[in-house]
Amino acid sequence: MPRLPRRRRTWAGALAAVLAASVLSLAGAGQASAADVNNTKNAGYESGLSNWTCSAGSGATVTSPVHSGASALKATPAGQDNARCSQTVAVKANSSYTLSAWVQGGYAYLGASGTGTTDVSTWTPDSSSWKQLTTSFTTGANTTSVTVYTHGWYGQPAYFADDVSVFGPDGGGGVDPDPVVPSTPAGLNVASTTSSAVSLAWNTVSGASGYNIYRGGTKVLAVTGTSATVTGLAASTSYSFQVTATNAAGESAKSTAVTGTTRASSDGGTALPKHAVTGYWQNFNNGAAVQKISDVQSQYDIIAVSFADATTTPGAVTFNLDSAGLGGYTVDQFKADVQAKKAAGKKVIISIGGERGTVAVNDSASATNFANSVYSLMQTYGFDGVDIDLENGLNATYMTQALRSLSAKAGSSLVITMAPQTIDMQSTSNGYFQTALNIKDILTVVNMQYYNSGSMLGCDGKVYSQGSVDFLTALACIQLEGGLAPSQVGLGVPASTRGAGSGYVSPAIVNNALDCLAKGTNCGSFKPSRTYPDLRGAMTWSTNWDATAGNAWSNAVGPHVHGLP
Repeated sequence: MPRLPRRRRTWAGALAAVLAASVLSLAGAGQASAADVNNTKNAGYESGLSNWTCSAGSGATVTSPVHSGASALKATPAGQDNARCSQTVAVKANSSYTLSAWVQGGYAYLGASGTGTTDVSTWTPDSSSWKQLTTSFTTGANTTSVTVYTHGWYGQPAYFADDVSVFGPDGGGGVDPDPVVPSTPAGLNVASTTSSAVSLAWNTVSGASGYNIYRGGTKVLAVTGTSATVTGLAASTSYSFQVTATNAAGESAKSTAVTGTTRASSDGGTALPKHAVTGYWQNFNNGAAVQKISDVQSQYDIIAVSFADATTTPGAVTFNLDSAGLGGYTVDQFKADVQAKKAAGKKVIISIGGERGTVAVNDSASATNFANSVYSLMQTYGFDGVDIDLENGLNATYMTQALRSLSAKAGSSLVITMAPQTIDMQSTSNGYFQTALNIKDILTVVNMQYYNSGSMLGCDGKVYSQGSVDFLTALACIQLEGGLAPSQVGLGVPASTRGAGSGYVSPAIVNNALDCLAKGTNCGSFKPSRTYPDLRGAMTWSTNWDATAGNAWSNAVGPHVHGLP
């Protein structure tokens, strides 16, 4: 940005002239009269960008940081646009006005044009905290309006602005009415509960800029929307909640109290069995049997809903039920079926990724977005946890951060499963393996995909090919000896020959591999140096392909898993 130093000198010179002119002007104008007002409309951006125009779509309102109230302007320069946001303000002719605004962030400029005399401006370089810019101007004999503006600078970060003021004689354009304390919120209700959280919702209050949530008479949250989740609660405990509405004028009275009772655990108190079967349920129709969640075979202990969808927010995910592809399956039916499965002792989780998944968690912000969005899905649909099936790699540092953040929100009942490819678990230095070890204290199970893979090394250093007991046992041994607990290791295989491009093995081979690892029997040429009786179990893609093949996989592998020692 070679132009910036020259521009800075120009503005600095102009500022000196402005200040000199201001002294003369103010000397003749005297002090402001009692009738002076702020002629700016929506000066604090509490009504979004109403009355303001920002160049090239550069402006938006944000709730943080703010100087006062609930909102402020964030304007982001890009390319040849300097993020200019302006408003035409009604003024009185032959009158003196003080122009001011609070700014923060990148290079920020404040000015007025069309004054009829000398247009003015002032600026400040980067500021990490709120700083007030102030200048003044006098209107011409025929001036009835001026344009006030803020802008940033080319190639510089976004700037924030709040509380813009054109203070002086009333120009006749009307002023923002003084805010009135909002009325008390109505309709407060408990939307959902978990073992450690209660989700609340209420009706919108006109004129409110935010809401405060009280638990037992103590303020615990402040939000801008009409819903909130209070976390960190004890299981099987009743809590009283109230909500108030707020704006610049003050806070309303508290609403009628409602009582929310946390669950004994996120699924009503049912824990996973020692040996568990995981199945992926397809939220799409690819030729396999179309199922509702209620159709999923009873042998499956963990049902992984496939898949969450990426959003435009880095790291964040959402879930869109494919109602059309699933024969008109509605969201309400889906939610009810999830609850019914949980009541039957099953865990239902949301899977992130898949073959075409594009979710990237590569920094702290995206890690936070991931945790917040997954927790929101858990609250909305009743999911017990999350499955990580990112087949294009992951960043161990930030995925660890994301999952720990999610665990802090959801509590100890959170289910976390992972479905890495074989290459991802060949060494503890790989990102997937690192992530699994990093969260070992909160990890439920790693169900590595023993399919769509080439030949791989076993823990004995020998090469094994797909389709055999040895491939399953020798590769599982790497995880079992690499730091994961046996209860955190499962065997992931296709449910039928149509379930994967390669790597299908018959249920009999899966059961032999389970026996070899858990009991030391039915092994192939590879036999582990010890047994792992706490081995978690097996996983398959998918419950739909299993149903297509007459449930042959779950009917054979399910009882075998549940019968392990």
